[in-house]
Amino acid sequence: AKPVLSSNNTIVKLDDLAFRWPKSQRNTLEIAELSINRGESLFLKGQSGSGKTTLLSLLGGINIATGGRVEVLGQDIAAMKPRQRDQFRADHIGFIFQLFNLIPYLSVVDNILLACRFSEKRAKKVLLKGSTLIDEAHRLLEHLGLDPNELEHKPVLELSVGQQQRVATARALIGGPDLIIADEPTSALDADAQKQFLQLLNQECQAFGSTLVFVSHDSSLESQFQHTLELSDINKVVAEASL
Repeated sequence: AKPVLSSNNTIVKLDDLAFRWPKSQRNTLEIAELSINRGESLFLKGQSGSGKTTLLSLLGGINIATGGRVEVLGQDIAAMKPRQRDQFRADHIGFIFQLFNLIPYLSVVDNILLACRFSEKRAKKVLLKGSTLIDEAHRLLEHLGLDPNELEHKPVLELSVGQQQRVATARALIGGPDLIIADEPTSALDADAQKQFLQLLNQECQAFGSTLVFVSHDSSLESQFQHTLELSDINKVVAEASL
């Protein structure tokens, strides 16, 4: 039996989750239960099309479950109004998207600082550390292996894919959100760059006490995380399809 977790240690809790896309004949996800602890780093793996990205969108309140309950930080995501959900996401969740979602007409630093423009809570966390927002953006860039002085005012479209990925990561990390959600962010990097990037990402998450949920189909990355979860092991839809 799974241990019963105290609510203050559980950052994500799913109960009888079901999700179906509007025009689909069947559910994409059916997960009886899942708990993710505060400060944990979780590697979520699964084949392409198995519902990994869909699950991340439910954790972030981008999509809402068709049935069951999704709790993040003790809050029922579905019970919030759309605007409350947007603010909750801005305050508590840092997303690293597969396609980065950087704003092309903004500079590198302005892209990173967007997270603090949308969330006063995250801006305050930076200031409470005794840092300015720009200094913290520079620190994150440096820690992720980029030269802030060289890149500060560069439009993001002039950066390489690997550099854009690090800028997107700095944006997700600034202000130490409680939950970092990363969707295949290393797919454009070679093996050495992947390893170095994951070490830096894990260090930053540990420093902030952030929980990391990292999705990939690349099993070679598993060793960099505390826990691994195969989506097909908990998704009843996949289990039934393979019978």
